[in-house]
Amino acid sequence: MTDASATTASGGSSGSAGSGSTDSTDTVTASAAEAVLSGLGDIRESLESFYKDLHQHPELGFQEHRTAGHVAQALNEWDYEVTEEVGQTGVIGVLHNGEGPTVLLRADMDALPVREQTGLPYASAATGTDSDGVEHPVMHACGHDVHVTCLLGAARLLAAGTDAWQGTLVVLFQPNEENGSGARAMVDDGLAQRIPRPDVALGQHVLPAPAGSVLTRSGVMMAASDSLRVTLHGRGAHGSMPERAIDPVVLAAMVVIRLQTVVAREISATTPAVVTVGSIRAGSGPNIIPDTAELQLNIRSFDEEARTRILTAVRRIVTSECAASGADRDPEFETLSEFSVTDNDEEATNRIATAFEASFGRDRALTVGLVPASEDFGELPAGLGCPSSYWGLGGIDPDTYRKAERAGTVDRDIPSNHSSRFAPVVQPTLDMGVRALVTASLAWLAPRPKGS
Repeated sequence: MTDASATTASGGSSGSAGSGSTDSTDTVTASAAEAVLSGLGDIRESLESFYKDLHQHPELGFQEHRTAGHVAQALNEWDYEVTEEVGQTGVIGVLHNGEGPTVLLRADMDALPVREQTGLPYASAATGTDSDGVEHPVMHACGHDVHVTCLLGAARLLAAGTDAWQGTLVVLFQPNEENGSGARAMVDDGLAQRIPRPDVALGQHVLPAPAGSVLTRSGVMMAASDSLRVTLHGRGAHGSMPERAIDPVVLAAMVVIRLQTVVAREISATTPAVVTVGSIRAGSGPNIIPDTAELQLNIRSFDEEARTRILTAVRRIVTSECAASGADRDPEFETLSEFSVTDNDEEATNRIATAFEASFGRDRALTVGLVPASEDFGELPAGLGCPSSYWGLGGIDPDTYRKAERAGTVDRDIPSNHSSRFAPVVQPTLDMGVRALVTASLAWLAPRPKGS
């Protein structure tokens, strides 16, 4: 999940079944899930140990060599057909189990350049070097260690429980989600030719919601994201002689202020969107007017019309402010990352929501509001030509969350994804993550009742 925290709104039941689902189908899915998950207690300790080790050894995007190695080794032990180094560091496992649907389950593996401040006994002290050669502290501040662990747990149980299902299972461990290029890298590296075409692609993301809950949403769930670097060209001079300069610092200040009017005055009040200037860099001293200033900004939107309108307005405002300041050169725009909206297929999501409600109950199978964070998961089903669904997984101690909820202090007291203090509780987060993946996959892979 890229550079914004996830905002969840949970509550209520998960919704009704999709077209064609029946009570008998739900019963078979629940029965198959119960059979497969009967072995969860036997592997719980090893999963928790793996999770803590992975949390202590995070790796930046396209550098997930240690993680990918452990994943490939485990899948080989469980008789998956394993392909490594897909899209640089991605790993795929394929398990054939007779005729039937093909289901793809995905987890992302990369961590963030964040210094961990959780105080956990298994906190990360790792560092890593980014693509620009800059060394950073590294942390699994977005919960991808949870995703990898849960998918490995589900892969192991489904491999051991093949009597309960039929079809083909594809487990995909993706690199570099945080920069929005890992899923595309795997697609561009021939993913569609390396695996059977899935009937559905599924995934989950741990969120700052009560652990033990799962949160679904049909249709658009997560925002599109566009990150830009804008370079403003002025003319440098001595700080005592501003008349000889075209001050890019003042220009940058005017641009920042004016950009705040895009959502406030050019986008409907009923259309959610965000424009954030997250970085300003200019100058080297108090009495030196520099030649340039650099802005880095991020745009969040939930539909293509708003996205296009905002991007157009940003370019118009920046270019016009440069002209108003008398800049000798036009500004430069560089796209740093792009994420499309995460748009859940309605029929697939309703099928999953019904399976979750049947297995977990209405008090734990919840709905989620629009999430302004972004994901590149959608690149996979788009590249493979299949429907998809993506859901949230609660990761916060339920008592702690409910206390903050009652006090109205969730935003203050519950660390979100990308926070240096983000620390999902180990249990019941891992158990529920495994259960959710198994249950969702068996909504397709479990043998269908006759006539369903």
